Amino acid sequence: MQSKFRKHLQHRRVRLALEFAVLLLIVFAVKTWMQRDMAEGIPPPIEGTLLNGEVFDLRSMGGKPVLLHFWATWCAICKLEQDSIEAISQDHTVITIAMQSGPVDDIKDYMSKHGLKFPVLADEQGDLARRYGVHAVPASFIINPAGWISFRETGYTTEWGLRVRLWLTQLF
Repeated sequence: MQSKFRKHLQHRRVRLALEFAVLLLIVFAVKTWMQRDMAEGIPPPIEGTLLNGEVFDLRSMGGKPVLLHFWATWCAICKLEQDSIEAISQDHTVITIAMQSGPVDDIKDYMSKHGLKFPVLADEQGDLARRYGVHAVPASFIINPAGWISFRETGYTTEWGLRVRLWLTQLF
């Protein structure tokens, strides 16, 4: 009887391991599909006026790693990530792009309501997002000190995951 129980338990563990492997494969496949058009190599140029009135040009950011983060005020996952982006912006160069989030005043209201101070560039029509191949938000690009895209992510990413990627860009 004990032997039968052990076989059942072993069979159950194998089945759980296989189900977990299939789940990981599905997550990896979906993530790969969502990143299929995302920019690689030299990032497309971005210039414009941030919500705070400062003029921004991505080409002037050379020499240090940059987190370029696409998000939207209507995105529930972006809301989960916003405190992490805020914390990272205290230690690293972060530029965020509010994709299709309405007029500048609406984005400013959202930032104020949530106590967010990271730099924001409004992308009302989604033109910048299209240039970067962003189909879903949140989406993040880590640009290395040489000005190349080192990492690109779509979907929720932890604060530590982004920090490690920023740190890694300084090593290579």
